[in-house]
Amino acid sequence: MSDAIVQATYQKYTLEFKRPSGTSRGILTEKETWFIILKKGGKTGIGECGILRSLSIDDRPDYEEKLRWTCENIHLGESILWERLQEFPSIQFGLEMAFRSLEAADPFVLFPSDFTRSEKKIPINGLVWMGDEAFMKQQIEEKLEQGFRCIKLKIGAIDFQAEIDLLAFIRSNFDPETIEIRVDANGAFKKEDALEKLEKLSEFSLHSIEQPIRQGNIAAMAQLCGETPLPIALDEELIGVFTKTEKEKLLQTIRPHYIILKPSLIGGFRGTQEWIDLAEKERIGWWITSALESNIGLNAIAQWTYTLQNKMPQGLGTGSLYTNNFDCPLIVAAGYLGYQAGANWNITALTL
Repeated sequence: MSDAIVQATYQKYTLEFKRPSGTSRGILTEKETWFIILKKGGKTGIGECGILRSLSIDDRPDYEEKLRWTCENIHLGESILWERLQEFPSIQFGLEMAFRSLEAADPFVLFPSDFTRSEKKIPINGLVWMGDEAFMKQQIEEKLEQGFRCIKLKIGAIDFQAEIDLLAFIRSNFDPETIEIRVDANGAFKKEDALEKLEKLSEFSLHSIEQPIRQGNIAAMAQLCGETPLPIALDEELIGVFTKTEKEKLLQTIRPHYIILKPSLIGGFRGTQEWIDLAEKERIGWWITSALESNIGLNAIAQWTYTLQNKMPQGLGTGSLYTNNFDCPLIVAAGYLGYQAGANWNITALTL
């Protein structure tokens, strides 16, 4: 097999949401994703390039052209291609995944561990999507009934007081020791009143808030992190920061309490690991989150995340969002993501 030539192709796949899902950036009804398929010596590898339109730094008109270029130049090898794809982090990730899948004994077991052997599980947060107050309350009740001990609410799209009321509803029934609450503003707060809103939010003993103001406001975010009564986590702020020097400067300038790491948006395993190493050097906490990938991408992220042995709840519970996702061994139960060893995949919708 070592002397065989690697052949590469790509294809697009559109994921359909079960119901429109709201963020501060708008309502999502579908989500495109792309797959890199590698073949070598009778083996097949698959990697997902999980682009998020309007958010990914590689949301560019030449995206498909760069995918085509990557496949045409697959002979250059993973390392050289990864370096040349710096401005296309989702393709970097798909490439890493595809090569690891190709070399694996099982193309879907990229990181063999106690997780893939069904012996251990990963704690995850339950995600509550934006919507009207009744819908958000319904989701909260469902997550609590499902056994989640960490809930993440996307806020910033409905009336702020209504969001405060939702948090009060949770806290009236569950104390911080029983339910950990994270909120994600997706940059929805204005710089002028962000601190005031954080002070109100802090009354509910929240774990943290992600990206309270829009990314790119470095000085304002640094000031907010210095004054906030509530731990702040950076998310979108990490997108488009490519070099180690730039990453280090960002962390040292803003001094966040946490960073949220989405491999599809920040250069895959390699790019994410660089952020982790820098964060730990600065004593900044971190956790991993998926970015609405299909189960193929989620599977790779989850397996890698387990190897990092971060005990905090991770953001990996997005596999059930779509009507046409791929059947896979991943399963969510009682606030954990598990892996059913021996369960079959169904990827017949793709052309391999």
